[in-house]
Amino acid sequence: MSYNNRPNPDDRSDNVEKLQEMIVNTDDNIRKAEQTMQNLSGEDRAMVEAKNERRRESIEAMRAEIKDENRAH
Repeated sequence: MSYNNRPNPDDRSDNVEKLQEMIVNTDDNIRKAEQTMQNLSGEDRAMVEAKNERRRESIEAMRAEIKDENRAH
């Protein structure tokens, strides 16, 4: 029995659109977490703040990737 294992073609035609949607969703998560932080203190609050910082870094990386995609086209 032989297998025809070929990778799927790399279709990046909607990559910018997906990245923009991910940015919106991540930003929404930041806002929701900030609302939740109003009821938190101590270690729990610090954990949420750290996670939001990582989310902000992710957003910056996604924006940089969008710029790269736009340059490639």
